[in-house]
Amino acid sequence: MTRLRIFADRERCIGAGMCALIASEVFDQDEDDGRVRLLDSEPQGGLAAVREAVEACPSGALALDEY
Repeated sequence: MTRLRIFADRERCIGAGMCALIASEVFDQDEDDGRVRLLDSEPQGGLAAVREAVEACPSGALALDEY
């Protein structure tokens, strides 16, 4: 079974919110600055949505490690 570990670089994030729109169970936006908040760094489900969210990030602030 493939597992994912997600990394979010808040300094690189521009607050576009694509990740939170696509995979809201894993990503959110900080209320103060709009940058990414990682809710689950190793999600068990919804992996297709997580991959889509990482690919949709316009700043490249998100990365995946599959293991």
